[in-house]
Amino acid sequence: MSADALLDALDPEQRAVATALRGPVCVLAGAGTGKTRAITHRIAYGIRTGVYRPGSVLAVTFTARAAGEMRTRLRGLGATGVQARTFHAAALRQLGFFWPKVVGGAAPRIVEQKAQVVAEAARRVGLSVDRVSVRDLASEIEWAKVSLVTADDYVRAVTAIERSVPSGEDPQAVARLMTAYEQVKLERGVIDFEDVLLLLAAMLVERRDIADEVRDQYRYFVVDEYQDVSPLQQYLLDQWLGGRHELCVVGDPSQTIYSFAGATPYHLTTFPQTHPGTTLVRLVRDYRSTPQVVNLANHVIDASRRVGGPAPLELRAQRPDGPEVRYAAFDDDDAEATGIAQAVARLVRSGVRPSEIAILYRTNAQSEAFEEALASAGIAYQVRGGERFFARRDVRDALVLLRGGARAADPQAAMPDSVRDILRNVGWAEQPPAARGAARERWDAMQALVTLADELAAAPVASGRAATVSDLVAELDERAAAQHAPTVEGVTLASLHAAKGLEWDAVFLAGLSDGLLPTALADTDAMVAEERRLLYVGITRAREHLQLSYARARMPGSRPTRSMSRFLVDLWPDGRGRTGAGRAARAATTADDADPVTRETAARLTRWRDDYAHATGVPAVRVLTAATIAEVARRRPASREELGQVRGIGAVTLATIGDEIVDVVVQGSARA
Repeated sequence: MSADALLDALDPEQRAVATALRGPVCVLAGAGTGKTRAITHRIAYGIRTGVYRPGSVLAVTFTARAAGEMRTRLRGLGATGVQARTFHAAALRQLGFFWPKVVGGAAPRIVEQKAQVVAEAARRVGLSVDRVSVRDLASEIEWAKVSLVTADDYVRAVTAIERSVPSGEDPQAVARLMTAYEQVKLERGVIDFEDVLLLLAAMLVERRDIADEVRDQYRYFVVDEYQDVSPLQQYLLDQWLGGRHELCVVGDPSQTIYSFAGATPYHLTTFPQTHPGTTLVRLVRDYRSTPQVVNLANHVIDASRRVGGPAPLELRAQRPDGPEVRYAAFDDDDAEATGIAQAVARLVRSGVRPSEIAILYRTNAQSEAFEEALASAGIAYQVRGGERFFARRDVRDALVLLRGGARAADPQAAMPDSVRDILRNVGWAEQPPAARGAARERWDAMQALVTLADELAAAPVASGRAATVSDLVAELDERAAAQHAPTVEGVTLASLHAAKGLEWDAVFLAGLSDGLLPTALADTDAMVAEERRLLYVGITRAREHLQLSYARARMPGSRPTRSMSRFLVDLWPDGRGRTGAGRAARAATTADDADPVTRETAARLTRWRDDYAHATGVPAVRVLTAATIAEVARRRPASREELGQVRGIGAVTLATIGDEIVDVVVQGSARA
């Protein structure tokens, strides 16, 4: 493929990214706008035109899966030899290479789980901890380290940003714990993952010869998901650059969902000021989702303007119209799980593959009800964030057989046929077992390997020869190293955080009630704003089918105490768009479309309610629910006495904000 042919596959904005080969480049890329296509074509174009040497480019992203996908795409574009790694993988590779020269011997062992070290440190400083508090304190230590907050600075730092200290501990106690934690590691001769970045950065600062060697090797940098960079990662990136500006960053502030772990969009939003002469490109053409999905996403994230967040990118849908977004309210969590499983079954019967369907929720604890409902309906599923694909014993056994089969395979036989013959020994058959359970899960895993073999055979290797079993083994080894599992044919269950970077034809966003999304732990404006971004990320995972739902109660027969998420109050459909959600959806209607004055009054009341909630820090639904707003708008009370007759207006509401509500109604009526 020629250099010009590479550009033919891009839209004008993507092409602007691909041809901006030198100097600082900042790409603000909305969800579904082809950012990975743009940056991989940029790298390939730079190599094809002779601007880059493949080995001089380091592309950094945040997940092993994303790095693996980037390598696969670069290989498909003929750009082999480019390093595409996570921050930690790139840093670990360099640290291991230079440690013998700088320190001597092998680099220290990395502690994969901090729990034992944290528990020992807690004992030394007299903290009483259990399993949950150890986990929370380990996360707090990680936050401090990636935020470059030392034990000496911890109390001042958390006080300045009003950060909640985990487990209700005193900040001074956490600071002492941090000191003890480092001492325990030192005594055991181990380091943690954050130390990998810290130690390498320190090595580059203190040893000019090492820094020069690294900077001579890597001259051009690409950082994906730049809105999620932490101060520590930025510090290491600065050492890699050494004052140079050959850097292309890609990100979207509206998809910042890891602030609790130290991520910050600050470096993305201030990039042009930090790097004078930046080429700034905005990618807003959404090729992933239908206009119905894109419009909802734009509405949800646009509200972030009201809380002082950066102006979001307004996506422009490029796909034709699709089905309307569906909304549903259920009596309880079990009913919601059953209803979604039934909807999934209908989609599968209509031809949608189970692997193209996802059920997303706020916390992993919500998955159990959906697992039971899908299993009862006979629908295959996989839980993202559960057991890793390559850690499964049956998958490991299959890899052993494939390695042996690669040596003994008939060179005249088609590779996919050879793979099928080999995998029959570990539970694969032409048809899946009728029963669910372990046998079906094993078959699903083997079928994923068979499908990957078919895909590899359909795309010949670079030399033009047909792919072999050895090529499949090499592909699986690379994917195992990156934890880039092949697709298992089943519905995906995942938390909203785990869904970042993925997409499906059909997405069910479940449990969208206040207290779940936003979580009850979101007690500041900044935390609520991040919860809104989390919903935005969930919506933008859907290509075509999207359903949003919540349950009014947790248990069957219990009192309905839940209300829909405050993020959806103004978006819940009226009678025209109702999809069987029942009475709750009707109650959520903000105005009667037959009466423009009522509709305008409801809109004014909603704006006032949101402003009041923001100013007082009270959840909007606790000020006025959508149902109450709709009732007030219809009756348009002209006095406190009339307002007191409206259903949903209690004595406390009447006494505290009754006059203000009446003023909003009366002033609007006068203008009308």
